[in-house]
Amino acid sequence: MRFAHTCVAVVVLLSASAATATADPASYNYPSGLAAQLADPGQSPPGANDWNCEPAAAHPNPVVLLHGLSNQTITWNTMSPVLAAAGYCVYSMTFGTGALGSVIGAVAPVPDSAAQIADFIDRVRAATKSDKVDLVGHSIGAAIPFYYLNHLGGVPKVDRFVALAAPFHGSTLSGLGAVQPPESTPLGRELVQQCGPCALSVGSSFLRDLNPDPTIAPNIRFTTIVTRYDQISTPFTTGLLDGPNVDNVVVQDLCATDFTEHSELTYDPVAVHVVLNALDPDRAQPVGCTVVLPYVGPFAR
Repeated sequence: MRFAHTCVAVVVLLSASAATATADPASYNYPSGLAAQLADPGQSPPGANDWNCEPAAAHPNPVVLLHGLSNQTITWNTMSPVLAAAGYCVYSMTFGTGALGSVIGAVAPVPDSAAQIADFIDRVRAATKSDKVDLVGHSIGAAIPFYYLNHLGGVPKVDRFVALAAPFHGSTLSGLGAVQPPESTPLGRELVQQCGPCALSVGSSFLRDLNPDPTIAPNIRFTTIVTRYDQISTPFTTGLLDGPNVDNVVVQDLCATDFTEHSELTYDPVAVHVVLNALDPDRAQPVGCTVVLPYVGPFAR
């Protein structure tokens, strides 16, 4: 218990120290998102959801950010302002909520979450007068769009699709979810039907419906970004895709001293840079390298 209390205290202290910089694109640390959530629960991340934004000629596609088992406030506190500063019209929401409301999303059945995402994308396209959007998703929020592509007519509405730490092929949750197939019991079958994350367990029959096959959309350019230190989407290779229209990126192949894990990945300076390059490959810049610690981000900037 003493260790648990110490961990909580460290996170609170880090969150408090980040609170003054939650709108700063340079706040590459997960506690800054927690601080933003504490300050204004459920708020749009900095730079997102300007419904009067007009896409620039250099970046004609608005970018839609899709969180994982979290919410828009926590997940996109760094990625959103970085993209906005780079000249993108950025949009996000908290989808698939349950009893806790906007505190945590992506808990609803995947088809329900996908339908909400489809409606949101249409709203973004209408507001920006854009034919297509670019998607950037994290964790389950990077897997659900395949349901949108396969079953809800999303293929012609998406140009680029960047997926961070996605459990495309199911997740073992570092071994916790590999004890037995999720549908081997009546309770497991019910969970798979009603619980979004449960449907993406290794062995789930729902993965066939999800069908994470990039060849279904040959005109979409897919980029996957994974970390070898992922403890949620495991093995980390579950976040990789195969196809001629896919670029797979392992963070540690670009920076061996980057120890970012699952939650920190959307704040990781290497991953953020890869996202920028994936969305605008004609202006891609070399990716730098520094020491990045789990949860707390770069050791020094």
